[in-house]
Amino acid sequence: MLGHSRRSCIPLPKGWTAFVKAAVLHAIALAHHVIVYTRSWAADSSNARVRLAAEHNRLKEQVSLLREELRIKDARMASIAPHRRPQYRPGERMAILELKAARGWSLEQTAKAFLVTAATVASWMKRLDEEGPHALVQIREPVNKFPEFVRYVVERLKTLSPSMGKVKIAQTLARAGLHLGATTVGRMLKEKHRVPHPPADETDQATPDRVVTAKYPGHVWHVDLTAVPTGLGYWCPWFPWALPQCWPFCWWVAVAVDHFSRCAMGCTAFKNQPTSEAVRAFLGRTIAKAKKTPKYIVCDRGSQFDCDGFRDWCRRKGIKPPRYGAIGQHGSIAVVERFILTLKQVLSCLLLVPYRRDAFQRELDAITAWYNGSRPHTWLDGKTPEEVYNGHYPTNRKPRFEPRSHWPRGSPCAQPWALVRGRPGARLTLEVNFHAGRKHLPIVKLKRVA
Repeated sequence: MLGHSRRSCIPLPKGWTAFVKAAVLHAIALAHHVIVYTRSWAADSSNARVRLAAEHNRLKEQVSLLREELRIKDARMASIAPHRRPQYRPGERMAILELKAARGWSLEQTAKAFLVTAATVASWMKRLDEEGPHALVQIREPVNKFPEFVRYVVERLKTLSPSMGKVKIAQTLARAGLHLGATTVGRMLKEKHRVPHPPADETDQATPDRVVTAKYPGHVWHVDLTAVPTGLGYWCPWFPWALPQCWPFCWWVAVAVDHFSRCAMGCTAFKNQPTSEAVRAFLGRTIAKAKKTPKYIVCDRGSQFDCDGFRDWCRRKGIKPPRYGAIGQHGSIAVVERFILTLKQVLSCLLLVPYRRDAFQRELDAITAWYNGSRPHTWLDGKTPEEVYNGHYPTNRKPRFEPRSHWPRGSPCAQPWALVRGRPGARLTLEVNFHAGRKHLPIVKLKRVA
């Protein structure tokens, strides 16, 4: 029997083990390709039960992938000797205890999750009431000039919105009534953030003699197209090493932005790269909604814009011939490109990019409304695009809170300067709401506490 078993074995090619790892990657990528197609059909079904089943299956897969990601990271930390592992900072210890209370974990469960001993977690619990800069567990480290809760507000806002830099945090808090300098916010965060600078050249024209300067809201619009992947990427291990740029692998998004106010006038999604007729229909709907026709339109030289049909449409609408950005030059249409970058950064905060067009369009509408009405703009000195577009008084110029009790009322504060609301020495608490219930679209408010 042993001899018969040996004779019936399938002969393997010489050096077959060298291709196993590549075959595994190919098999996983092929399975992902099949799953995307299957889920897209189910997610676009008219049967609500089929759509819920597809969403449930997608969420289960994401949870399992996140668990595998955490397992790999924990395995790396567990390979280090316990006495050589980096220690948690006082603020991180408090965050661990907060998570322990929220999850209802025991000491053993908490210790296992964060690779410490149960005795360590127990010692943190016993020393919660310690005060001073050397306390084992701290809410936030104190600062020199501002009270401790100001640092807590800044770091909490950074935790809730990681994409915010120190300038954006300072502008957001100024709109809520707390004026801090960008350098002060940077010291509180104790790490360097890159401050987004306005582009040096925003003329967006192909030649210097055709420069268009926006003089009022609705004077100049920027229009562009971009692709948003549904699975966070296009890569695959076989030729041509990329998935096709069409639904269900990505959405095509058309956007229109007002140059003067940076206000997003319209944003819509397409399953495939839109034609010139589809782009013209989108712009027609946007103009009807805004009840204002721009005098100029700035765009790139894509086939949707650089054609006779688009130029004839502009002539019929009373728009000057379209102005085109320089070919292959980054920043040629910088205003709309900056909005697209913000749009993609916000969409990347979603756990799952919707497959259904109506669901994805709702996400685009929510982001556009939040961007125009609640997000301060660096180029506009902390104002929102809607405030500039509609000519409203900016919120960051209204009377502010002053947490420093001995601050002279007439002394200048961080820009923009504003009067003090009430008495100096106000104690504040951070209140964060979310636009349309979406955690990635924060609306920040400050409330005075006793």
